[in-house]
Amino acid sequence: MTQNTNNSVVILSAVRTAIGGFGGSLKDFSPAELGTLCAKEALNRSQLTPDQIGSCVVGKVIHNGPKDAYLSRVIGLDAGLPISSHAVTLNRLCGSGLEAIIQAAQQIQLGDVDAALAGGAESMSSSAYTLESNRWGQKMGNSTMVDELTTTLQDPWDNNPMGITAENIAEKYSISRQQQDEYAANSHNKAAKAIAAGHFKQQIVPIEIKSRKGTHIFDTDEHVRADTTVDKLATLKPYFKKDGTVTAASSSGINDGAAMLVLMSEQKANEQGLKPLARLVGYARAGVDPTLMGIGPIPAVKQVFEKTGLTLDDIDVIESNEAFAVQALCVTNELNFPAHKVNPNGG
Repeated sequence: MTQNTNNSVVILSAVRTAIGGFGGSLKDFSPAELGTLCAKEALNRSQLTPDQIGSCVVGKVIHNGPKDAYLSRVIGLDAGLPISSHAVTLNRLCGSGLEAIIQAAQQIQLGDVDAALAGGAESMSSSAYTLESNRWGQKMGNSTMVDELTTTLQDPWDNNPMGITAENIAEKYSISRQQQDEYAANSHNKAAKAIAAGHFKQQIVPIEIKSRKGTHIFDTDEHVRADTTVDKLATLKPYFKKDGTVTAASSSGINDGAAMLVLMSEQKANEQGLKPLARLVGYARAGVDPTLMGIGPIPAVKQVFEKTGLTLDDIDVIESNEAFAVQALCVTNELNFPAHKVNPNGG
């Protein structure tokens, strides 16, 4: 991406929900509700009016409800965007939200729109069970109910769960159980300290939750465990294979939540006297062996540095994906990330 302000893209606002645990506080909220809530707040903070937004791009992986198939359009219209705006819903699995930002930025750079909403929404808690044989009728015998959540979280070629790909990384890159436990515990501890210090409050839109016990405000990430220690993690058994090193604690969480951003042409933002949060400098995508899921950032980071001319010395904070502790360790090690720069508020 060019540095020319004539087609540079800036981020005017960024909002997210707190992260709801699996079956937790957000389990009864649809992705459309979560995404729309974030979209409205992002628009409010951006100082733009809905009619100034030309496009809504949303990442979504597991489709369940009737609004999920065209979630981006639902969020856009429910957030007040004009009927004439357009939308696209996309799926790049864990990278869906980031891909939405990239595609929205490209629309702006190409001159298709001046400003766009972009983000992602997911409710893993509402993932459905399906009866595949019921479409045409079950004539005889047993009918198998399929879990759409677990089928999404597996390699479509080997039919192994994501955790096995994490085990493959541990073996290939010689990353021990001890290293994984230490990384996982440290991540939880950093996140707990960040929550206690209020570092996430500004980026989270509070959600009012009503129940028989009354009404409470949900505004704190649920997945973080402040009391996590290496000793506690060491007592857990490997989850995906008997002699493995990956446990439930060092694995990817199953969560609910949403996040939305408002992006705009830097030139248009300057003309309106708007102060952006950041400017999008570059991006890259890369494919890797599916049996080693999670190491894609290694070639992608190398590509983006080559495209932009940036180096690690130019980066103050690195937000690196932590799907699995072993995968995060591998990426950090292979790219020589300085430990103090990586996910200072947990991952």
